[in-house]
Amino acid sequence: MKTMRLVGLMRKEVYEIVRDPSSIAIAFVLPLVLLLIFGYGVSLDARRILMAEVVDHPTQLTASFLAELQRSPWFRPTIYPDQASAEQALMQGHANAILWLRSDFTRLSYSTGSAPIHLTVNGVDANQAHLIENYVDGTWLLWLQQEATRQGTHVATPVMADARVWFNPALRSRDYLVPGLIAIIMTLIGALLTALVVAREWERGTMEGIMVTPVARTEILLGKLIPYFAMGMGGMMMSTAMAVFLFGVPLRGSLLVLFGTAALFLLTALGMGLVISVLARSQFVAAMIAIVTTFLPAFILSGFIFDIRSMPQIIQLLTHIVAARYFVTILQSTFLAGDVWPVLLRNMFGMGVLCAFFLGIALLRFRKRLD
Repeated sequence: MKTMRLVGLMRKEVYEIVRDPSSIAIAFVLPLVLLLIFGYGVSLDARRILMAEVVDHPTQLTASFLAELQRSPWFRPTIYPDQASAEQALMQGHANAILWLRSDFTRLSYSTGSAPIHLTVNGVDANQAHLIENYVDGTWLLWLQQEATRQGTHVATPVMADARVWFNPALRSRDYLVPGLIAIIMTLIGALLTALVVAREWERGTMEGIMVTPVARTEILLGKLIPYFAMGMGGMMMSTAMAVFLFGVPLRGSLLVLFGTAALFLLTALGMGLVISVLARSQFVAAMIAIVTTFLPAFILSGFIFDIRSMPQIIQLLTHIVAARYFVTILQSTFLAGDVWPVLLRNMFGMGVLCAFFLGIALLRFRKRLD
């Protein structure tokens, strides 16, 4: 009998989903839009850097170095007649950096074998400034090696670095951002789907009809949880397919582990949404609370973009109550490194604690009464 009541409640919720396309839009259209926007629009890589070039005394040697900058995929160089006009371009935002080859560049190169270059970088964006400096250093070293080979000499370097990049050898920020973005999307999907559903029942006056029936409160919550859990997992499948086939993010871990941890996280997000929906009887209020209490903390405090270890100690402690923190780590590990079980188990435990907490609060706070 209880099973029949639960099936009936689930069937009612499916009819509600079909009649109200907003739930389908949240589960499938919202992930699609967010992945396209963030996947293509957000990048931590510095490309097509506007480089202002000033050459006091053009020679074959300066032309060779500037040609190397032209061939680089990182720079979009523009020649300026003097340092003053280049500085003006930097202040007006027409250039990100100034490369100045002084009049003694060629003479010092041939006489001492060492000619400094003058680099001025716009430091408003500190991350981009560091990247520009590193790119110029790399281009400079590559040009020195090519010139030494052409002249039949050897570039003396005191230290030779043999760098090996693990997990993301192409150093593409997209491979790092897209898995984390899936956690943010799943947070928003889970919280919004359930935050709106109970509030909608109160607004439409149908909750009173449910309360006079013999169904238990656990059956009501399960009847609302299971259909939206299925929709959320459908959104997770679509997001994973887009990450792998559209954005080319490698998936080195197991699909079973990926979707198992995703199911645990989705239950946590749905639990957060249920808590909100039990407390808020307006869809507008429920949606605002869901965005402020789930989406924003997940975006800022999960390690999706901002490194948690760089945050103040009190904020680092606060991140432990953000479920997305654990799922972001799991996704980045599963996609880029594989099934690293010490990482997976530690973060699965954190999600499991939060899942039990939110679902328990939702069950305790939900009452079959109108007050």
